[in-house]
Amino acid sequence: MKRAIIIIIDGVGIGELPDAGAYGDEGSNTLGNLAKYLGGLDLPNLEKLGLGKIAPVKGLSDKVEAQANYGKMAEISPGKDSTTGHWEIAGLILDRPFPTYPNGFPEEIIKEFTARTGYEVIGNKPASGTEIIKELGEEHLKTGKLIVYTSADSVFQIAAHEAVVPLGKLYEICKIAREMLTGKHAVARVIARPFTGDRAENFVRTPYRKDFSLEPVGAILHQILAENNLPTVAIGKIKDLYANKGIQKSVGAKTNAEVMAAITRELNETQSGLIMANLVDFDMLWGHRNDPEGFYEGLKAFDKWLPELIAALKSEDVVIITADHGNDPTTPSTDHSREYVPLLVFGHRFKKDVNLGVRKTFADIQATLAEFFGVPGTGVGTSFLSQIKK
Repeated sequence: MKRAIIIIIDGVGIGELPDAGAYGDEGSNTLGNLAKYLGGLDLPNLEKLGLGKIAPVKGLSDKVEAQANYGKMAEISPGKDSTTGHWEIAGLILDRPFPTYPNGFPEEIIKEFTARTGYEVIGNKPASGTEIIKELGEEHLKTGKLIVYTSADSVFQIAAHEAVVPLGKLYEICKIAREMLTGKHAVARVIARPFTGDRAENFVRTPYRKDFSLEPVGAILHQILAENNLPTVAIGKIKDLYANKGIQKSVGAKTNAEVMAAITRELNETQSGLIMANLVDFDMLWGHRNDPEGFYEGLKAFDKWLPELIAALKSEDVVIITADHGNDPTTPSTDHSREYVPLLVFGHRFKKDVNLGVRKTFADIQATLAEFFGVPGTGVGTSFLSQIKK
């Protein structure tokens, strides 16, 4: 009855990778810079687990006897988007990055999109999702033209007012775009971005965002576990990031609070296999909007919830807390940042306070869990299970 719980604190990096300069991310350090900006972090439960022993974080001691095993992981795959990070965690390493469009999408893409959907387009540029609906939302209301935009990530985003394009129709349009964007234009995600309001001052995005992701090409941990009759549960946006591949149960959760509540419920309902969850607010609400105060409040809420998680664990459980990339809210950039991610691993039957060092790839998680469950791995990554087994 072995069970693994992976919690992705989305965007919570812990220092720039050696190649950060190639991505325009020199100086990024999500946790370190956040702590300096705020004069220190007070996160007692994460401190006890050993977060302050991974790298210097003002306010967190590096002298504790950590209740978890700790380290940090580098990303081998090129890129710094959520899909790339999650795929590598599951044991799939990319040899080239997903396409990005710093100058907007080529004219041939927009023309084909209009021909297939019947909708004209406005925008077609990299933009903040909240800012572009302020800028173009009123024009969209008047003309019915769809707001298409992108970011530093490999995304084709479609914003539409729910009164102009009903949700079902917006999702249908996104499916058409997903089918269209293949080959060299195979973006990682097509994202529906519905909003409401009657003028620029009160336009607001609704919780009905939906991602249409590429399906991973190649084996991933979820698929291997499912093929070996082990349950796989996805909470929050996990299902979308893996295009549902190998996922047997998906639990909807739109906010960090909903995700944490869902994890607690699943620990009572799912007795074996993999439970994987993504705490999206760190990235979506605070990282991309350069809101360090909000980011810190989110960390404090997560820290406060951790004893509830720990109390619900069974003897055979292993918990892995990590991230998929950085998203430093203190830098001028509002994009993801190319960073190491923290690694905290614990469970009743595992050692404590083991320094797992700097892992060469996020795929070490997949290799470790494949060994933990006794199933074949994807062939990449190095297991650290022997380092933490009692």
